[in-house]
Amino acid sequence: MPAATEAALAPRRSVRAGRLGVWAGRLARVGESRPAVIGLAIILVWVLAALLAPLIAPYPPNTSDMAALANPTPSRAHWLGTDHLGRDLLSRILWGARTVLAVAPVAVLGATILGSLLGLAAGYHRRWIDLVISRACDIVLTFPVIILYMIILAHFGSSAWNIIGVLTLTKAPIIARIVRGMTLELREREYVAAAKMRGESALYIMLAEILPNARGPLIVDMCLRTGYNIVIIGVLGFLGIGLPPPDPDWGGMVKDTY
Repeated sequence: MPAATEAALAPRRSVRAGRLGVWAGRLARVGESRPAVIGLAIILVWVLAALLAPLIAPYPPNTSDMAALANPTPSRAHWLGTDHLGRDLLSRILWGARTVLAVAPVAVLGATILGSLLGLAAGYHRRWIDLVISRACDIVLTFPVIILYMIILAHFGSSAWNIIGVLTLTKAPIIARIVRGMTLELREREYVAAAKMRGESALYIMLAEILPNARGPLIVDMCLRTGYNIVIIGVLGFLGIGLPPPDPDWGGMVKDTY
C-alpha cells in the first residue's frame, strides 16, 4: 500500500482504536460490578427465553389439557401447573415474555424519539414554541396515567400497537422535559456557536450537534423506562385492558388466578 494512503488511513484507524478502547473500558467496569453482572444475566436469560420460546416451551400457549383441569397443580407434565382453562403456565410465561419484551422497548423508542424532537424544539427555539410545547406536556402530565390508559384503550381497543401508542404519548412529555433542560444548556456551547457561524440550519444543529451530546442521560432513561413499561403492561393486563385474549399476558395471567 502506498505511503500516502497509509498516512491518510492512520487518523481513522487511531479514532477507531480509541473508540474500541473506550468501549472495552466500559465493559471492564461493568464486569467489576456484581449487581450489574447479575442484572445483565437476568436480562439475558429472559431475552433468550423469549427468543427461544417456540423451541423450549413444552406446549403451545393456547392449548388446553382437559385432564389437567381437575388437578391444575404442578406436575411432571406441567411443571408450573395450568390455569383455569387447562393451559400450561410455563408455556404461557415464555410466550408472554416475547410480547412484553417486544412491546416495552418499542414504546420506549417511540417515546424517546417523540420526546427528543419536542424537547429539542422547545429548548433551542424557546419563546412561543417553548411555551406551547411545555404547556402541552404539562397538560398531559396532569392526568392520572392509569385513568388515561383506561380511557384511551377503552375507546380504541386493546392491542399491542394501541398499548405502544398509549405508552409513547404518555411518556414522551417526560422525556421532552429532560431533553429541553439539556438543550437549554448545550445550545450555549462553543460547538453550537461554531455551527451557527458555518451557516448550519437549526435542524442540523439540533440533531447533529446537541442531540449526540445529550445521548448519555437519554440512554439511561431508556433503560429505566423499559423496566417501567414492563410493569405498566402487567398492570394493564391485570386490570383487563392489556393484550386481548387468548394472547398470553403476564398481568392477565395473574388476574386469572384470583
